[in-house]
Amino acid sequence: MVLIPEADLDDREPTLTLTGWRKFVEAPPASFTMLPRTPWQRLPELARAAYDEARIDYHSKMVVVATSTVQQVAKQGRLLTLLNRNETGARRGMIISGPQTTGKTTTLKELGRTHEIRTRARYPGQDRIPIVYATTPPMGSAKQLTAEFARFLGLPILKSRYNTTEISNAVCRVLIEARVDLVLVDEIHNLNLATAAGADMSDHLKYFTEHLPATFVYAGINVDTSGLFNGLRGKQIAGRCIMINTGAFPRTAEWNRLVATMEGALRLYDHQLGALSDLAEYLHERTGGMIGSLSHLIRAGAQIAILDGIEKLTRTLLDQIPLDHVAETGATGR
Repeated sequence: MVLIPEADLDDREPTLTLTGWRKFVEAPPASFTMLPRTPWQRLPELARAAYDEARIDYHSKMVVVATSTVQQVAKQGRLLTLLNRNETGARRGMIISGPQTTGKTTTLKELGRTHEIRTRARYPGQDRIPIVYATTPPMGSAKQLTAEFARFLGLPILKSRYNTTEISNAVCRVLIEARVDLVLVDEIHNLNLATAAGADMSDHLKYFTEHLPATFVYAGINVDTSGLFNGLRGKQIAGRCIMINTGAFPRTAEWNRLVATMEGALRLYDHQLGALSDLAEYLHERTGGMIGSLSHLIRAGAQIAILDGIEKLTRTLLDQIPLDHVAETGATGR
């Protein structure tokens, strides 16, 4: 009897909730053990379809590559949490900034995952909440931003009569009791200091940074040109944060390693290891060096290779896969 891996049921909660975040932290790396070719070919039709569907599901996840940026953010993030551990004044933070599809959110979450795993090992058996992960609401208000923190914690106050200050106080009280020490705020470019609502949100973020004994790490699109640093409020943010920029990868040895790592994660029967690495220059031209575009291209190509029975990645197949507008226009020079 041949055991066929089952695709995971899509019961994942978003990482914007505590339950979803913990599932993300505890999820094992994507893996798939392939059957030898002959047993695979001899599977009954329905069983083979189920097995291939599991392979397709696997290629929707694949691997998180430890790029130089991920490593740099992890190093600086740990250093900041250590420096801020006993700080009673203004704590230092970090901003991850760059264009779309350059891995900002992935890098932010990997920092949080690493920190939470380290905290659990340091304090075994303690029911801590070391991480809060939230996104800045677009065109939002201070109350909506505060509600993002309350939603993460599952506090039953989102539809209550409480005002912003009361919700903020409740959130801070819970997080202090839970020993939070790292707060991750994504999509920070949504905070527009040129508007009254944006200024109010900025003031509330400052309120959280002053009331929570935690390190704040932000991520957003081209933060240095988004207006976040404008005015007195912006200068306060800039004066308290180091910045790490993400961007397109140049055509260097690191790019070759990224391609090779992703190729090593493929689960295709006719793909020869090294064939994709031979296309590293083409992949760089096609994606503009954007890791998000590269990941999409390879994962989509693997799924098509299974669906069409090709079982390998070729340039002809990859040429047929549309990418995001930024990558496509960059590749064609338009």
